[in-house]
Amino acid sequence: MRLVEITDLTVSFPQADGVVQAVRGASFHVDEGESVGIVGESGSGKSVTCMAALRLLRQPPAKIAAKVMRLDGIDMLAADRKTLSGVRGRVAAMVFQDPMTAFDPVYTIGAQIVETIRAHREVSKADARREAEGLLAKVEIRTPAAVLDSYPHQLSGGMMQRAMIAMALSCQPRILIADEPTTALDVTVQAQILQLIKGLQDELGMGLVMVTHDLGVIAETVDRVVVMYGGRVMEEAPVAAIFDEAKHPYTRALMASMPGQVGGRRRLTEIPGSSPNPADPPMGCPFHPRCSEADARCGHEIPPVVVTGEASRAACWRLT
Repeated sequence: MRLVEITDLTVSFPQADGVVQAVRGASFHVDEGESVGIVGESGSGKSVTCMAALRLLRQPPAKIAAKVMRLDGIDMLAADRKTLSGVRGRVAAMVFQDPMTAFDPVYTIGAQIVETIRAHREVSKADARREAEGLLAKVEIRTPAAVLDSYPHQLSGGMMQRAMIAMALSCQPRILIADEPTTALDVTVQAQILQLIKGLQDELGMGLVMVTHDLGVIAETVDRVVVMYGGRVMEEAPVAAIFDEAKHPYTRALMASMPGQVGGRRRLTEIPGSSPNPADPPMGCPFHPRCSEADARCGHEIPPVVVTGEASRAACWRLT
């Protein structure tokens, strides 16, 4: 069953001096039990795409349009406030990249998880607290009762991230969206959080969307990869195909810039130039100003999406 279905999504933010085009025609899907990674540089539109899918962007100023935008069969473009309230938490939940700002600092962790549970199900406060304690134990917090009574500032980054995952799982969602869940954590805690998320997905049978700029994270956690740049999907393929034989020049450039691929002391490979300005995006392929393979057509015409293999596609004139 298809849990996430997004076709030709555009998200823009009108401003006094122009329009910021954050997402420009993105399309992807997530099937039941599947894990999909959305990868790309900062500003490529990854987080905005997921926020738009859950209708978490304030409208206005945001303008969201799509041919199709469904979560578990629910039309998110046509959904009213009551429907959206039911979708968020029960159908899809999101783990935000900065738990320190996602939790309210004046309430305890327990109060916030309990409130989330009771907002979606008719249970007593005592039952909700017992369930919250069980959730904290599930995400491998050793002293769940003590953490329930703690305020956000009293917890470490790793503990906060685990508590955020517990709150996201409190309503047993069918889809979990993890937006840069390891950004502020040290390397050892990062590995623990990734292992935890993947283990919970396998145990609960959820669909997983992992948003990150770290290809190492992608390699460890997902089945399929969506590569975004300049608000567009550049390439989509199974994770093995991306690492073994990436088709798009941008994907290959990302792969080449990963540190630690070759031993010894040597200069890191970088992608020349900088990310496009979303308020003034380039014509044609958004990557062409930085692409060593670009020609005149790349700078004037948007490349078509080409099927490059089983469950694989890429948008590049070199593949036509």
